[in-house]
Amino acid sequence: MPSKIGKDIILLNPIVRKFQYGQHTVTLETGMMARQATAAVMVSMDDTAVFVTVVGQKKAKPGQDFFPLTVNYQERTYAAGRIPGSFFRREGRPSEGETLIARLIDRPVRPLFPEGFVNEVQVIATVVSVNPQVNPDIVAMIGASAALSLSAFRSTAQSARRA
Repeated sequence: MPSKIGKDIILLNPIVRKFQYGQHTVTLETGMMARQATAAVMVSMDDTAVFVTVVGQKKAKPGQDFFPLTVNYQERTYAAGRIPGSFFRREGRPSEGETLIARLIDRPVRPLFPEGFVNEVQVIATVVSVNPQVNPDIVAMIGASAALSLSAFRSTAQSARRA
């Protein structure tokens, strides 16, 4: 339940969970950012942090006969402490590595949705900070799994699977 300060300021109550992954402590935080997304999780492992959001349609488009799951993985240059200094300051299109990591997240998640589930779902993982000793792809996979678990699509998918 959100707390109120004054008549216009609302404080949100975050949910924070921690667990051990090998020698690293993984922290999952939700409830503070991206409130319009279906689910949003900030995952951090040591100094590597990835923000993962899940957004999807509540109903499928009429006549749609496939499952449009989109996974985007974005490594921003500021996450590694670099700012583009040339004429081209925009991030540009995803690199080959980012595309492969997006597929790495997509492949184990896609079979969890039941056959016949055709609502559009988007998973976006944005690397916020990087510790060179911790691979951000593992952190992004943990975040995608957590965000999908928090979303309503998991219960929709489970009820469709039971039917």
